Amino acid sequence: MRMAVTLVVLVFAYTLVMFPFCSYLKSRPVAVKLGYMPEAEALRVIASDQRYLLAQFAVDRVLFYFGSLFMLEGKREEVQPEYFNMFTTLQKALKLDPYNLDAYYFAQAAFTWELRRIKEVNNLLEYGMKYRTWDAQLPFYAGFNAAYFQKDYRSASVFMRRAAEISHNPLYTTLAARYFYESGQSALGTAFLSTMEKSAKDPKIKKIYHLRRQALEAVQVISDAVARYHAAFKQAPTNIGSLVSSGLLHRVPIDPYGGKFYLDGDGKVRSTSKFSLKQ
Repeated sequence: MRMAVTLVVLVFAYTLVMFPFCSYLKSRPVAVKLGYMPEAEALRVIASDQRYLLAQFAVDRVLFYFGSLFMLEGKREEVQPEYFNMFTTLQKALKLDPYNLDAYYFAQAAFTWELRRIKEVNNLLEYGMKYRTWDAQLPFYAGFNAAYFQKDYRSASVFMRRAAEISHNPLYTTLAARYFYESGQSALGTAFLSTMEKSAKDPKIKKIYHLRRQALEAVQVISDAVARYHAAFKQAPTNIGSLVSSGLLHRVPIDPYGGKFYLDGDGKVRSTSKFSLKQ
């Protein structure tokens, strides 16, 4: 009987404490809910071999905090997420555990599309690549960010090449080749594709690489003729026909994708096929 009374008293006391506490949590600023994380260097000393657990706890706290914002019905626009606090927390967590996958994935999802903090996210992804050397997703994300958001095709080609070499994923290889082309590095793209073609075991994948390599080789032939035209006439050719009529191009190469090559307004070699097979 005495135990039952004690239990009832404890439950009543717990209720008296928790209801005001929950009310306080709802009313206090969101930034306080996320809280402050001490510097990683100090935490490494204190946590020792528990630093990985502490890092995961910090990442989970960011994920929970961000997710809770979408649970506030009708208040999503009124509550400004503490993005800076979130990002620095992730940075500190990764100093404790640079292998933590959740931190990289969340940074890619939360800080690119909405905030366009591409440079910061890619710096974080490059940090992760030093440790997660087997993970093709990190260079893939970095390559996508560089190409899509920054139009930095040279950097995108480097990242995507790394993703392709790790995974042997034909999609990554195709994207890498395209970024080599867009950055004016068709010769490097051709060499890369040649290597990937030789290592491919699936005949269908090998054919994909072969067609892409042929297309880049054709682009390189025309681009070289454009460069010679510039040197000879001190001006850009108006079209590919000018390269042939001037004798700098023996004939217009065939696009293996079935299109026709042409020069765009910037003098870059393009094709009506856009280097993709028709369905």
